[in-house]
Amino acid sequence: MQIDIVSVFPEYFDVLNLSLFGKAQSKGLVSVHAHNLRDWTHDVHHSVDDTPVGGGAGMVMKPEVWAECLDDLLGLEPREVNADGESDGTGNAEHQPASDSASADTASDSDSQAPVHNLDTVLIFPNPSAPLFTQRDATELSHAKRLMFGCGRYEGYDARIPEYYRAQGVDVREYSIGDYVLNGGEVAVSVMLEAITRLLPGFMGNPESIVEESYTGSEALLEHRQYTRPAVWRGMGVPDVLLSGDHGKVDRFRRDEALARTDAIRPDLIEQLDCAQLSKADRKTLMALGWEVSAEHPRRLNRE
Repeated sequence: MQIDIVSVFPEYFDVLNLSLFGKAQSKGLVSVHAHNLRDWTHDVHHSVDDTPVGGGAGMVMKPEVWAECLDDLLGLEPREVNADGESDGTGNAEHQPASDSASADTASDSDSQAPVHNLDTVLIFPNPSAPLFTQRDATELSHAKRLMFGCGRYEGYDARIPEYYRAQGVDVREYSIGDYVLNGGEVAVSVMLEAITRLLPGFMGNPESIVEESYTGSEALLEHRQYTRPAVWRGMGVPDVLLSGDHGKVDRFRRDEALARTDAIRPDLIEQLDCAQLSKADRKTLMALGWEVSAEHPRRLNRE
């Protein structure tokens, strides 16, 4: 996988030379190139931002600098885009742009970013007003040949930038990593990269370690708690069943705990389960937790 990252702080991504990501680069699984956006400026101050149109606090990253950079990296020629968001050079746009990519109300729904394998190049911008990045997205993007990330700063990037490249037929995604705001996109890009690349074949030393993780697989449950030796530490012991040597009981205990933790912390994930796929033991556990499991999906019963 080829990874290109555009940032005004490219040295931030030196951290990718560490740990498993560094080993993956050494093995040739991933190739990472961090580019300095200021290299595509032409003024003495290497300016990448300007004041917001319409007034307001802060500064906004300029489209002309980003366009020179992305055109260069993507091998595209500059083109005009008409009022319908279509490229005058091609007559159509492969991806319909949002009317305002900086607005949570107009950001595309996560269903529009459904899994499509054999991806070529995907251009990704972190944006707190965009759909939430999920394990499902990470799994899809792990199949891409090339990922390109644009790190915003200040008040963000001009909303026309992603719209323009969608109109050129580029697969453009905007993702949020949570309900909070960061100083820049670098942290968010690091988070997404780690979630995506660890799914590449050969990236993890033991591929089985990702099978039962939280949010993984068709059932997006939270993972059960983990323990190691000693069996008793500072007066605190591990559950007896884990010491029993009975693998069937251990598996059931872990499954029940995964259901219970998900019920307590992320009940919305329980609501997404397919009741037809639940085992008899799963149904018993969920009913004990206060769920109705006779319909297509579990439904929370009223509790007094």
